Amino acid sequence: TNKEVQIGQTLKDDEYIGMVRREVLDDFLRQRAKKNGATLINGLFLGMTLPEKKGDSYVLTYNDYEDEQGNARKGVKKSLEVDVVIGADGANSRVAKDIEAGDYEYAIAFQERMKIPEQKMDYYKDRAEMYVGEDVSPDFYAWVFPKCDHVAVGTGTVVDKKGIQRYQQGIRDRAATRIDGGEIIRVEARPIPEHPRPWRVKDRAILVGDAAGYVTKCSGEGIYFAAKSGRMCAETIVKNSKQGVRMIDEADLMEHLREWDGKYGPTYLVLDLLQKVFYTSDAARESFVELCEEEYVQKVTFDSYLYKTVQGNDPMGDLKLGWKTLSSLYKFNNQKTPDPMRTLA
Repeated sequence: TNKEVQIGQTLKDDEYIGMVRREVLDDFLRQRAKKNGATLINGLFLGMTLPEKKGDSYVLTYNDYEDEQGNARKGVKKSLEVDVVIGADGANSRVAKDIEAGDYEYAIAFQERMKIPEQKMDYYKDRAEMYVGEDVSPDFYAWVFPKCDHVAVGTGTVVDKKGIQRYQQGIRDRAATRIDGGEIIRVEARPIPEHPRPWRVKDRAILVGDAAGYVTKCSGEGIYFAAKSGRMCAETIVKNSKQGVRMIDEADLMEHLREWDGKYGPTYLVLDLLQKVFYTSDAARESFVELCEEEYVQKVTFDSYLYKTVQGNDPMGDLKLGWKTLSSLYKFNNQKTPDPMRTLA
């Protein structure tokens, strides 16, 4: 129905939901790593040869784009021997393929970076929008997110990947009054993992981030969990290798997985349940939007999002929320005539 709910009133002065531009963030992280002693290689990872016996090295093969002897586009094929491999190479991970980590179901996310008129951009300077409805996605949400001096307009789906262009047109139409006159400056599409891979560790190779499948349901967030899993994994390796003196093994990497699953497993389970309950029909989505008006829902939602752990330690509040949820779902699922679609201001 295009009903709008403004959320965020429970946020403290020092709390906020950050928006990033990956082209800026990624380069910042690379340069910081270099400053702290990492060796950067501008290249394309092609694959790796696994150790034949205990103690042997992994041999990585890649195209080096900065070698002056090579073609600027193709680079020079090189190899590198390493003791441990952390596969942080995204949803289409070649490391995962080489260690036979198995496949996962994925969503397709599509967005258009759009430069909109300055007066309309003012509206989005401190605001991000989520849209739900069969017209914008059959099983996820669509969005208009601020990106400094422009916005990202997009959507995602698991069950109807071929219809992604139709859903993208849906979000353009729904948000038309706020993005009209915008110029598309970039189009982006990428897969989003729906669950962790069947295997994330093999010998001294481990997967993190999107390569491992660490993207939350319901919100589709991945960048925090990518960075956090990489850091936690590296810290475990440094600790168990005694600062590089001892060769680690699979048991050391499994220690990291147990820590990770123990810390974030409940968050993934709860968000998976919420997506299955509220993103499956327009009646459920109307209920979801209505529930978002509740201050307790906003507090639990934002606290869980900001601090990455399931919140809600108020039994009475949880009980009231449970009853409100059931009542709302019943109301909208038994509503014979849906309310008319509102026009956005």
